[in-house]
Amino acid sequence: MTNPSEATPDEPNPSNSSPNSPSSRPSDSASTPSASSPSTSSPEQGSAGLSATTGSPRDRFEQQVAAKRGSLDDHDPEETLWSGGYSPKAMVGWWVTLAIISIGLIVIALLRSELPFGVALIIIAVLWVLVLANYARMRLGFHYELTSQRFIHKTGILTRRSDRIEVIDIDDVSYEQGPIQRIFGVGKINITSSDRSDPELHLLGIDKVSEVAGLIDDVRRSERRRRSLHIESI
Repeated sequence: MTNPSEATPDEPNPSNSSPNSPSSRPSDSASTPSASSPSTSSPEQGSAGLSATTGSPRDRFEQQVAAKRGSLDDHDPEETLWSGGYSPKAMVGWWVTLAIISIGLIVIALLRSELPFGVALIIIAVLWVLVLANYARMRLGFHYELTSQRFIHKTGILTRRSDRIEVIDIDDVSYEQGPIQRIFGVGKINITSSDRSDPELHLLGIDKVSEVAGLIDDVRRSERRRRSLHIESI
Protein backbone atom coordinates (compact mmCIF):
# COMPACT_ATOMS: atom_id res chain seq x y z
CA MET A 1 0.00 0.00 0.00
CA THR A 2 1.39 3.37 -1.02
CA ASN A 3 2.07 6.10 1.54
CA PRO A 4 0.06 9.14 0.55
CA SER A 5 2.57 11.55 2.10
CA GLU A 6 5.32 10.62 -0.36
CA ALA A 7 5.28 12.48 -3.70
CA THR A 8 5.62 10.63 -6.90
CA PRO A 9 8.68 11.30 -9.09
CA ASP A 10 6.56 12.67 -11.93
CA GLU A 11 5.04 15.45 -9.86
CA PRO A 12 6.87 18.75 -9.95
CA ASN A 13 8.17 20.29 -6.79
CA PRO A 14 6.19 23.45 -6.02
CA SER A 15 9.13 25.11 -4.35
CA ASN A 16 11.34 24.69 -7.46
CA SER A 17 8.75 25.79 -10.02
CA SER A 18 7.94 29.11 -8.39
CA PRO A 19 8.52 32.02 -10.77
CA ASN A 20 9.85 34.18 -7.95
CA SER A 21 12.46 31.69 -6.97
CA PRO A 22 16.05 32.95 -7.25
CA SER A 23 17.18 29.86 -8.98
CA SER A 24 14.63 30.31 -11.77
CA ARG A 25 15.79 33.91 -12.70
CA PRO A 26 18.71 34.34 -15.09
CA SER A 27 21.92 35.55 -13.53
CA ASP A 28 22.65 39.30 -13.87
CA SER A 29 26.31 38.63 -14.24
CA ALA A 30 25.68 36.42 -17.23
CA SER A 31 23.46 38.91 -19.08
CA THR A 32 25.32 42.17 -18.25
CA PRO A 33 28.92 42.63 -19.46
CA SER A 34 31.46 43.42 -16.82
CA ALA A 35 32.36 47.12 -16.52
CA SER A 36 35.92 46.28 -15.60
CA SER A 37 36.61 44.20 -18.69
CA PRO A 38 39.39 45.82 -20.85
CA SER A 39 38.37 47.28 -24.21
CA THR A 40 39.89 45.75 -27.26
CA SER A 41 42.12 48.19 -29.28
CA SER A 42 41.69 48.45 -33.00
CA PRO A 43 44.39 47.07 -35.34
CA GLU A 44 45.15 50.58 -36.62
CA GLN A 45 45.88 51.90 -33.13
CA GLY A 46 48.10 48.97 -32.34
CA SER A 47 50.12 49.36 -35.51
CA ALA A 48 50.54 53.13 -34.96
CA GLY A 49 51.84 52.63 -31.44
CA LEU A 50 54.15 49.88 -32.61
CA SER A 51 55.62 52.00 -35.40
CA ALA A 52 56.15 54.97 -33.06
CA THR A 53 57.98 52.73 -30.60
CA THR A 54 59.97 50.59 -33.00
CA GLY A 55 60.87 53.15 -35.70
CA SER A 56 64.08 52.89 -37.63
CA PRO A 57 67.21 54.63 -36.28
CA ARG A 58 67.01 57.16 -39.09
CA ASP A 59 63.42 58.07 -38.12
CA ARG A 60 64.38 58.49 -34.49
CA PHE A 61 67.33 60.67 -35.46
CA GLU A 62 65.13 62.90 -37.63
CA GLN A 63 62.68 63.27 -34.78
CA GLN A 64 65.48 64.36 -32.47
CA VAL A 65 66.72 66.89 -35.02
CA ALA A 66 63.21 68.30 -35.47
CA ALA A 67 62.87 68.66 -31.71
CA LYS A 68 66.20 70.45 -31.45
CA ARG A 69 65.33 72.90 -34.21
CA GLY A 70 62.80 74.56 -31.96
CA SER A 71 65.59 75.77 -29.69
CA LEU A 72 67.96 77.04 -32.37
CA ASP A 73 69.14 80.66 -32.28
CA ASP A 74 66.93 81.62 -35.25
CA HIS A 75 64.16 82.01 -32.69
CA ASP A 76 66.31 84.04 -30.30
CA PRO A 77 65.52 87.76 -30.11
CA GLU A 78 67.83 89.92 -32.23
CA GLU A 79 69.41 92.78 -30.30
CA THR A 80 71.03 95.89 -31.76
CA LEU A 81 74.53 96.30 -30.32
CA TRP A 82 75.89 99.26 -32.32
CA SER A 83 74.84 101.63 -35.10
CA GLY A 84 76.72 104.47 -36.76
CA GLY A 85 78.18 105.91 -39.92
CA TYR A 86 80.77 108.32 -41.21
CA SER A 87 81.99 110.51 -38.35
CA PRO A 88 82.67 114.28 -38.78
CA LYS A 89 85.97 113.69 -37.00
CA ALA A 90 87.19 111.80 -40.04
CA MET A 91 87.09 115.06 -42.05
CA VAL A 92 89.42 116.95 -39.72
CA GLY A 93 92.40 116.23 -41.95
CA TRP A 94 90.49 117.51 -44.97
CA TRP A 95 89.50 120.70 -43.18
CA VAL A 96 93.05 121.38 -42.05
CA THR A 97 94.47 120.73 -45.52
CA LEU A 98 91.81 122.87 -47.18
CA ALA A 99 92.42 125.72 -44.76
CA ILE A 100 96.17 125.65 -45.48
CA ILE A 101 95.53 125.68 -49.26
CA SER A 102 93.08 128.57 -48.94
CA ILE A 103 95.51 130.67 -46.90
CA GLY A 104 98.31 129.89 -49.35
CA LEU A 105 96.22 131.00 -52.37
CA ILE A 106 95.27 134.23 -50.67
CA VAL A 107 98.88 135.01 -49.79
CA ILE A 108 100.02 134.25 -53.36
CA ALA A 109 97.26 136.44 -54.78
CA LEU A 110 98.31 139.34 -52.54
CA LEU A 111 102.04 139.03 -53.19
CA ARG A 112 102.10 138.14 -56.85
CA SER A 113 100.15 139.75 -59.64
CA GLU A 114 100.17 136.63 -61.78
CA LEU A 115 97.25 135.29 -59.73
CA PRO A 116 94.39 137.76 -59.50
CA PHE A 117 92.70 137.91 -56.14
CA GLY A 118 89.27 137.15 -57.63
CA VAL A 119 90.55 134.04 -59.33
CA ALA A 120 92.05 132.87 -56.05
CA LEU A 121 88.71 133.31 -54.30
CA ILE A 122 86.94 131.34 -57.01
CA ILE A 123 89.42 128.48 -56.68
CA ILE A 124 89.01 128.47 -52.90
CA ALA A 125 85.20 128.44 -53.18
CA VAL A 126 85.25 125.55 -55.64
CA LEU A 127 87.53 123.53 -53.37
CA TRP A 128 85.31 124.10 -50.35
CA VAL A 129 82.20 123.13 -52.28
CA LEU A 130 83.82 119.90 -53.45
CA VAL A 131 84.96 118.98 -49.97
CA LEU A 132 81.56 119.79 -48.46
CA ALA A 133 79.80 117.73 -51.14
CA ASN A 134 82.10 114.79 -50.40
CA TYR A 135 81.40 115.16 -46.68
CA ALA A 136 77.62 115.17 -47.30
CA ARG A 137 77.94 112.07 -49.48
CA MET A 138 79.90 110.18 -46.86
CA ARG A 139 77.81 111.40 -43.95
CA LEU A 140 74.39 110.71 -45.47
CA GLY A 141 75.22 107.86 -47.82
CA PHE A 142 76.57 105.27 -45.38
CA HIS A 143 74.91 103.72 -42.36
CA TYR A 144 75.94 100.62 -40.42
CA GLU A 145 74.20 98.50 -37.79
CA LEU A 146 75.51 95.56 -35.78
CA THR A 147 73.10 93.14 -34.13
CA SER A 148 73.65 89.95 -32.19
CA GLN A 149 73.20 87.93 -35.41
CA ARG A 150 73.88 90.17 -38.43
CA PHE A 151 75.87 93.12 -39.71
CA ILE A 152 73.69 95.47 -41.80
CA HIS A 153 75.17 98.13 -44.09
CA LYS A 154 73.16 100.66 -46.10
CA THR A 155 74.51 102.86 -48.88
CA GLY A 156 73.05 105.58 -51.09
CA ILE A 157 71.30 108.93 -50.70
CA LEU A 158 68.57 109.14 -53.32
CA THR A 159 68.45 105.38 -53.81
CA ARG A 160 69.21 103.16 -50.85
CA ARG A 161 70.82 99.72 -50.96
CA SER A 162 70.67 97.51 -47.88
CA ASP A 163 72.68 94.34 -47.47
CA ARG A 164 73.23 91.93 -44.58
CA ILE A 165 76.09 89.72 -43.52
CA GLU A 166 75.61 86.97 -40.96
CA VAL A 167 78.14 87.55 -38.19
CA ILE A 168 78.99 83.84 -38.28
CA ASP A 169 80.17 84.34 -41.88
CA ILE A 170 82.66 87.08 -40.92
CA ASP A 171 86.19 85.69 -41.19
CA ASP A 172 88.40 88.60 -40.10
CA VAL A 173 88.11 92.14 -38.69
CA SER A 174 90.88 94.76 -38.79
CA TYR A 175 91.17 98.55 -38.71
CA GLU A 176 93.50 101.28 -39.98
CA GLN A 177 94.32 104.77 -38.70
CA GLY A 178 96.38 107.70 -39.98
CA PRO A 179 98.34 110.11 -37.75
CA ILE A 180 95.51 112.64 -37.41
CA GLN A 181 92.89 109.90 -37.15
CA ARG A 182 94.72 108.37 -34.20
CA ILE A 183 94.45 111.68 -32.35
CA PHE A 184 90.67 111.79 -32.77
CA GLY A 185 90.08 108.04 -32.43
CA VAL A 186 88.60 107.45 -35.90
CA GLY A 187 89.65 105.11 -38.67
CA LYS A 188 88.69 102.53 -41.29
CA ILE A 189 87.44 99.03 -40.45
CA ASN A 190 88.10 96.19 -42.90
CA ILE A 191 85.77 93.17 -42.81
CA THR A 192 86.38 90.00 -44.83
CA SER A 193 83.65 87.38 -44.97
CA SER A 194 82.35 84.41 -46.94
CA ASP A 195 79.35 86.46 -48.08
CA ARG A 196 79.06 86.41 -51.88
CA SER A 197 77.65 89.91 -52.20
CA ASP A 198 80.33 91.67 -50.13
CA PRO A 199 83.36 89.45 -49.47
CA GLU A 200 85.32 92.58 -48.50
CA LEU A 201 83.70 95.52 -46.76
CA HIS A 202 85.44 98.79 -45.82
CA LEU A 203 83.86 101.04 -43.20
CA LEU A 204 85.26 104.57 -43.54
CA GLY A 205 85.38 107.24 -40.85
CA ILE A 206 84.23 105.13 -37.90
CA ASP A 207 84.39 106.85 -34.51
CA LYS A 208 85.97 104.83 -31.66
CA VAL A 209 87.28 102.49 -34.31
CA SER A 210 89.18 100.16 -31.96
CA GLU A 211 86.13 99.56 -29.76
CA VAL A 212 83.79 98.96 -32.70
CA ALA A 213 86.21 96.57 -34.40
CA GLY A 214 86.65 94.65 -31.16
CA LEU A 215 82.88 94.45 -30.66
CA ILE A 216 82.34 93.03 -34.16
CA ASP A 217 85.02 90.41 -33.57
CA ASP A 218 83.58 89.47 -30.15
CA VAL A 219 80.09 89.01 -31.59
CA ARG A 220 81.52 86.90 -34.43
CA ARG A 221 83.34 84.55 -32.07
CA SER A 222 80.40 84.35 -29.66
CA GLU A 223 77.98 83.43 -32.44
CA ARG A 224 80.31 80.71 -33.75
CA ARG A 225 80.65 79.18 -30.29
CA ARG A 226 76.89 79.18 -29.82
CA ARG A 227 76.23 77.58 -33.22
CA SER A 228 78.80 74.86 -32.51
CA LEU A 229 77.12 74.08 -29.19
CA HIS A 230 73.77 73.68 -30.93
CA ILE A 231 75.29 71.32 -33.48
CA GLU A 232 76.98 69.23 -30.78
CA SER A 233 73.73 68.99 -28.80
CA ILE A 234 72.00 67.51 -31.87
